[in-house]
Amino acid sequence: MSGDQQDDCKAALRSIRNIGIIAHIDAGKTTVTERFLYYSGKTHRIGDVDAGNTVMDYLDEERRRGITITAAAASLQWTQKGSEKLIHLIDTPGHIDFTAEVERAIRVSDGAIVIFSGVEGVEAQSEKVWRQSEKYQVPKIAFINKLDRMGASYERTLEEIKMKFPAAAPAAFQLPLGIEDTLEGVIDLVEMKLLRFTGEDGALIKIDEIPMGMKDESATAREALIEALSDVSDVIAELYIEGKSISVETIHAEARKAVISGKLCPVFVGSARKNIGIQPLLDAVCLYLPSPFDRGNIQVHNPEDNSEFHISPEDKNFSALVFKVIAGGSADLLYTRTYSGTLKVSDILWNPRTKEKVRVKRILRLFAKNIEADDKAGAGDIIGITGPSNVYTGDTLCSVNFPVLLEKISFPEPVMSIAIEPKSSKDKEKLANCLELLCREDPTLSLQVHENTGQQLLSGMGELHLEINTNRIKNEFNIDSRCGEPQVAFKETIKENVSAAGIFNKVMGDNEYFAEVDFILEPSPKLERGIETVLNLKKKNEISKDWQNSALSALLNGLKTGGNWGYPLTYIKGTVTDIRGISGKTTESSVAGAVLDGLRKAVAHGTVLLEPLMRLEVISPTEYTGEITGCLQSMRAIIHGIENLPGSKRLFCEVPLSEMFGFSKSLPKLSGGRAAFSMEPCGYQEITGRNLERLAEKTMSLKFN
Repeated sequence: MSGDQQDDCKAALRSIRNIGIIAHIDAGKTTVTERFLYYSGKTHRIGDVDAGNTVMDYLDEERRRGITITAAAASLQWTQKGSEKLIHLIDTPGHIDFTAEVERAIRVSDGAIVIFSGVEGVEAQSEKVWRQSEKYQVPKIAFINKLDRMGASYERTLEEIKMKFPAAAPAAFQLPLGIEDTLEGVIDLVEMKLLRFTGEDGALIKIDEIPMGMKDESATAREALIEALSDVSDVIAELYIEGKSISVETIHAEARKAVISGKLCPVFVGSARKNIGIQPLLDAVCLYLPSPFDRGNIQVHNPEDNSEFHISPEDKNFSALVFKVIAGGSADLLYTRTYSGTLKVSDILWNPRTKEKVRVKRILRLFAKNIEADDKAGAGDIIGITGPSNVYTGDTLCSVNFPVLLEKISFPEPVMSIAIEPKSSKDKEKLANCLELLCREDPTLSLQVHENTGQQLLSGMGELHLEINTNRIKNEFNIDSRCGEPQVAFKETIKENVSAAGIFNKVMGDNEYFAEVDFILEPSPKLERGIETVLNLKKKNEISKDWQNSALSALLNGLKTGGNWGYPLTYIKGTVTDIRGISGKTTESSVAGAVLDGLRKAVAHGTVLLEPLMRLEVISPTEYTGEITGCLQSMRAIIHGIENLPGSKRLFCEVPLSEMFGFSKSLPKLSGGRAAFSMEPCGYQEITGRNLERLAEKTMSLKFN
């Protein structure tokens, strides 16, 4: 690559912003996104969630319910002080049932906008999506929305953000002018100007002097901002200590460095519905959030030996991650984030997982449900491609002569199941194909057969998740099916260490096969992945590598198959301590057989049943808190705290998922329709005594509606 080409590549990378928009449900993500599209000229009208005419929420279920269900991508151009940027944005769901959509969006984003409601403040799902972004070390800016609403408080929400996320060093870059129905504009603390958003749609920005009544408060807030910047910037600290003037350009440059390094989170304010504060938020995306170039080299693995190394976004070899699959009858649409190189139509790529070559037939620019053909894509792009088959979410596609593996996307396991079958036997094959397609699109859906009844079980993240997908079966695929009542996805574990010795000694035809494997199972409640298998062999060098790999694989797969109750095992560490064989009689299969024999004996020692536990947050008017608390206690909830809000209270508790069925219908009755709740999985707990008997009876019979 010549010097000019390298400069062009760097310039192109620096002009891109890949951002995810994340928040608690109903904080205003889609409303903000619709304004982004309108003010950038991408659309000619502002979509309204309540009216059901948004661009980003395009599914019938999304428009009917007024919530985001699937992550939608769009690209727009935005010019900030003469510098044009290409922004790829992904609008994500806020409901916990669709956390996979957030996970995949954040995985491919270079930066994120976290939106908080100025009324409710930092809610449960706000913390969840923040943690998801921290997992991938994604720099963030925050936006306090809904400051025009009754009960809104800028100060309270800002303090909550600072208290909940101190490591991010949140710092106010704006102040609101007014609050609730008096909200008029925002005060820019960097340039110390008042911004008013005029015209019918707020597209015109009028810059005024800060009103006299706000001058002292604004000066104090700017001083706090400079102090916050001094903590993360030696340049600003030196100027501040010496009492020198700090230019706007210096603040922008140093704040940008701090945001990209994860040492600062600028906080902006406004009201998307009232069209206040949106254009400055887009400016902030360009000013402070990183480009693909700023994110630096990309960590990858060698598919052959799993060794780790890094590639540059300027590398000529192509690499990309498939982060979403829209399954189709004839061809899948693959949402893809490119990391290096250039992709052209008809290029041949390599899939390291399948070890297959695949051809790219079309390159598509994404705009929610709409697509536009293009002939090539460069590093840092978010695009759609068609052509490759047998490609799944998390797959890497790369140059044939330079195989690499990008970091995969990890998804939570399903916590709830329903039995499903076609109403007519003639639809059996159609339903099977449909379910396979849905599971291919959504990694948090899974399909299995119930051990006792032989019924098909569709498992997902919650009641709403399963309801949405069963509605799709009927409305999109025109298949009539019968669904059972939702059932909790239980798990099993052991309570104490178990040593096992498995033997495989069989004669098959003229051949005799033999193997012995010793291993130990240990309860490990803090295992993030649930199951871990390791080797601890005294004479490791004397034992065949193939035997070792077979033993590990068989132990891992065996633990996944289930325990005494027929549910998957979890929170177990398995350690293979010895493998014994006889040359000519011991094969990989006989080693696996010995492991399964030992596992059968180990599980026979006894397992305990675990039920999923949810972290629940309820916001309710004060007068209904007593009744709601009583209801929660009857549901075996453990209440950890109650927080005072203006005119309402926020309850924090943990409750078994099995007790949450129907809570969404009973809560409005308890609160006159004025309370709301959110929840997220937080692990498993043992079921004992009467609850064990009651839930065991409940899960053994799956009746269809």
